[in-house]
Amino acid sequence: MTEQREAGDRRITVLIIPDGDLETRSFEISYTRLRILIAVGGIIAAGLAIMVAFWFPVASQAARVPALVREVDRLEAERSQVTELARRVEEAEAAYERVRQMLGADGADASDEPILPPLTEDTAAASPADDVSMAPTEWPLARIGFVTQAASLDGEGHPGVDIAVPNQSYIRATAQGTVVAAQRDSVYGLFVLLEHGAGMESMYGHASELFVDRGDVVERGEVIALSGSTGRSTAPHLHFEIRKDGVPVDPTEYVRQP
Repeated sequence: MTEQREAGDRRITVLIIPDGDLETRSFEISYTRLRILIAVGGIIAAGLAIMVAFWFPVASQAARVPALVREVDRLEAERSQVTELARRVEEAEAAYERVRQMLGADGADASDEPILPPLTEDTAAASPADDVSMAPTEWPLARIGFVTQAASLDGEGHPGVDIAVPNQSYIRATAQGTVVAAQRDSVYGLFVLLEHGAGMESMYGHASELFVDRGDVVERGEVIALSGSTGRSTAPHLHFEIRKDGVPVDPTEYVRQP
């Protein structure tokens, strides 16, 4: 490399001598252009340095994205579990409140006095066959109770509803009718079967005591028995059926829980 000076324009000459070649190459560049090239190269180098300086933090954060996505998915799953747990707690609280009402903890049933069994002569003249009021629509208990098993009428299911109530609770006739059976059964324990006319019957099972006998005529809402756990039963409850033409139907289609 040689340097030469001309009037008013200093230049620098770069001489290139290839290895094993007699011919040489050279090029000149002014100091002004050289400074410009050096300045441009410096700017480019500084830009690259800045890009590299920022690239590593960005790349580091980007590498955490998959882990963050997995963490978000895990939190979403936990939130769904918490929501489901809250729903179950609400259902449990509602069931607990119904059980409290069933047991009379709030005294809500204090004014719900049942109709005690009437004298036979007061109802002996009734004729179930021609009284439209004999439709089974009355809730069969003096208490609200808690339905623990619904009817399942698929032929081998549950032909009625089970209503949990304390032992010795009043069982009431769902409609006016005639007692066609009041006896003990190995499955239903002590039970009462009422005939209401027009092919409608109602049955009350697992009683602890019966107040009626076969042939008695009872009024709607009349107390016919006390609840219990006789027969095939593990806890006090009423097994309540409604039958039409001898075939069990869903009692909730006829009676509404208060």
